[in-house]
Amino acid sequence: MSHREPTDPGPARLPLGTLIAGCLAVCLAQIALAIPATLNGLFQEDLHPIGSQLTWISDAFLLPVTVLELTFGVLGDLFGRKQLLVGGSLLIVVGEIVAAASDGVHLLWAGQAIAGLGAAALFPTSLAMVAAGTRTHQARSRAIAIWAASLSTGGFIAPVLGGITGNYGSWRWAFVVVTLIAAVSTLVSLLLAANSSAPEGRSLDLGGQVTIGIGLFALLYAVIQGPTDGWGSGPVVTAFVIAAVFVVLFVVAERRARSPLLRLDLFKNRAFAIASFVAVVGMFSFLGTAYAASIRLGPIQHQSPMRSSVAFLLLNGLALVMLPLTSRLLDRLAGRWILTIGLALMAAGDFTAATLPVSDRALTSLILPLGLVGVGFALTVSSITATAVNTVPIHYAGMASAATSLLRDFGFTLGPAVIGAIALSRAASQFTADLAHSTLSPAVKAAAGHVAAEGGPLAVNSVPPSSPPGGAGPLAFDALGHGYTIGFVVCGAAALVSCLLALVALRGGVREEVTEQPPAQEAAATA
Repeated sequence: MSHREPTDPGPARLPLGTLIAGCLAVCLAQIALAIPATLNGLFQEDLHPIGSQLTWISDAFLLPVTVLELTFGVLGDLFGRKQLLVGGSLLIVVGEIVAAASDGVHLLWAGQAIAGLGAAALFPTSLAMVAAGTRTHQARSRAIAIWAASLSTGGFIAPVLGGITGNYGSWRWAFVVVTLIAAVSTLVSLLLAANSSAPEGRSLDLGGQVTIGIGLFALLYAVIQGPTDGWGSGPVVTAFVIAAVFVVLFVVAERRARSPLLRLDLFKNRAFAIASFVAVVGMFSFLGTAYAASIRLGPIQHQSPMRSSVAFLLLNGLALVMLPLTSRLLDRLAGRWILTIGLALMAAGDFTAATLPVSDRALTSLILPLGLVGVGFALTVSSITATAVNTVPIHYAGMASAATSLLRDFGFTLGPAVIGAIALSRAASQFTADLAHSTLSPAVKAAAGHVAAEGGPLAVNSVPPSSPPGGAGPLAFDALGHGYTIGFVVCGAAALVSCLLALVALRGGVREEVTEQPPAQEAAATA
């Protein structure tokens, strides 16, 4: 499939109002996504989640985001992207209100799921609006760099917000503030955004939507529940089988559809295919790192939300500072090299973090490893997005934006699920062995074993030291440190694999001019 189009007939500027609305929307979506990670310690203390319940607080948001982004991509192309930008922000308003009012983990999940539904609309729609409003590679690279910096800014704001509200009030106030930001985003999108669509060649493709939705939901359910229920348990095995069957059915449906949800021939474009793989694995590495850091600082070390927020400032805040450099690099350097450098920095940061003993509570120890991951993420997320969107024809901007967002957020969803599964299973094994061979009294062993059977080493680590099971607290502390050290190593290995793939396989230029489409294919109307 050729990606060369006629020469751009003239310059076209992205409307400033659309850029502002799109960037505020993606910033909002990322704030809502990232806020629970900074509050994990408070959730553990207040709601007492057991097993995988803590992981589900984050993944209840990420699940609808991952499953529905392709669907919202086609809905925006068909019916107009402005409506989705407004509707997505309103859903986040509703979801955050429910989360703030929750008195238990189940209602918190419901609020997170509603907010995640709104974010599923905002991530691909905001990117598609920005991409569709530009006509040259240079303009698009600059706009995507701003969009990606806005996404990272959301990740920068979330820990500050979580730290302040958690330290001086309640975790509920964090959701109240996100509600207010979502209300502002709704008004800005309504008043400033210019509508756009690309209905030609697009349809609802119900077969594709149903099959990909069921397949991804089953896969993520199996990954999240596997550590708790057992990888060989009936529900988990059944979920993996359902996932495999429905992913195959999705491929069959897309091959037969006259107007597919996702054109599979886009993956014949090597740059798009590699960017897609790196989006999953690289973003898995990043959010797995963020999750491991949040658990280390919160439920394990019991540091305050304000101190825990420092880790997320390092992970996300550097993208905004680096915006001028990132924009210049996207315009002047091949995506292969930006990806390689970014992923190499992420891998170096993770491997460095793995060397830190869990007893080290100094925040200064985190500056180097998490700073490296933060710089690497800033380069990687911008390059992935630009590579994927810039190498397809402009009338596929909505589809490419939705696919890129889905793959990125699929990696985000896998991060906490997989790293949590690996770290907690290794921690549980070590704690059980250490408890059995310890010199603690039989009464302490029995009490600690009972608590661990209900809530794992995290629960033992959280009980008062003066209580009977509290005598095993140091064993749980060390076991958790070992488990999450392995988590950092896994994240570093994932980033390193992606780095080598980008270096070796992403050859050739991807800096193709993106030219204007005929009005029939990319209709826009000023709001």
